[in-house]
Amino acid sequence: MQFIKETHIDFIGKRKIAIAISSLLILIGIVSLIVRGGPKYGIDFTGGTSLQVQFQKPVKISQVRKILSTIGVGNAEIKEFGVENEILIRIQQQPDMQDISDKVISTLKDNMSDNPLDLRMKEAIGPRIGNELRRAAIWAILISLALILIYISWRFEFTFAVGAVVALFHDVMITLGIFSLLNLEISLDVVAAFLTIIGYSLNDTIVVFDRIRENMKTLRRENIITIMNVSINQTLSRTILTSLTTFLVVVILFFFGGEVIHNFSFALVVGVIVGTYSSVFIASPVVVEWKLKRERDKKK
Repeated sequence: MQFIKETHIDFIGKRKIAIAISSLLILIGIVSLIVRGGPKYGIDFTGGTSLQVQFQKPVKISQVRKILSTIGVGNAEIKEFGVENEILIRIQQQPDMQDISDKVISTLKDNMSDNPLDLRMKEAIGPRIGNELRRAAIWAILISLALILIYISWRFEFTFAVGAVVALFHDVMITLGIFSLLNLEISLDVVAAFLTIIGYSLNDTIVVFDRIRENMKTLRRENIITIMNVSINQTLSRTILTSLTTFLVVVILFFFGGEVIHNFSFALVVGVIVGTYSSVFIASPVVVEWKLKRERDKKK
């Protein structure tokens, strides 16, 4: 299916504007992370307790939060768990965690005697396990980027691998910066979303790189900027169709998927937009700049 035909957009000619915009967005994100003292980690990484509670009748989150504020845990993460009468309460690690979790259940029972509840699940994560999970998550992202660097170097060439990894790093940093600006928590679900973003963005970038490799053989008399522009325009229809269909799915997940996957789906919404942008305006321009620099160095 051809969504757009015969475009001749000078994407590479706009590369310096795109790189300036991306650098500014990443800088804003880094400043936000520094001001806030780093990412806001959820209890998956800091330690705490998750309680899944089922009421007999639908219950309002605001009512539960107001009741729990009387025992000092009103700032706990409270979400609907798929249905209106089932909620998930996540409490940050506290010295008297056992007492706090028991107190949460007893307080809810005392204040909502007209709506009996059952504790369906109780899960505790110690701070040590949280730290190990945080290190594992960071290593998972770094190792995936390193393996991608090796794979693309083998399949294409090293300059293409650098362009792809810079684009993926760009996607993760902008998404992380937006999470910091909006003060959203980084949980294991969000880390999974980051890895999904890396996979999605890489797929888009590889499609463009494949076309560039083919055109480098058929358009060998043209310069690298022309080849890149022709290749991006030839794959533009596919890029827009893939991005739009993926975007529609993640937007539906964001609005109708429920509170439990809200941050996960939000990360995917941001990731699809940023990943599509980077596959056109970051990955290929990095390769172009690298190759132009090598040509300038040879002439000296």
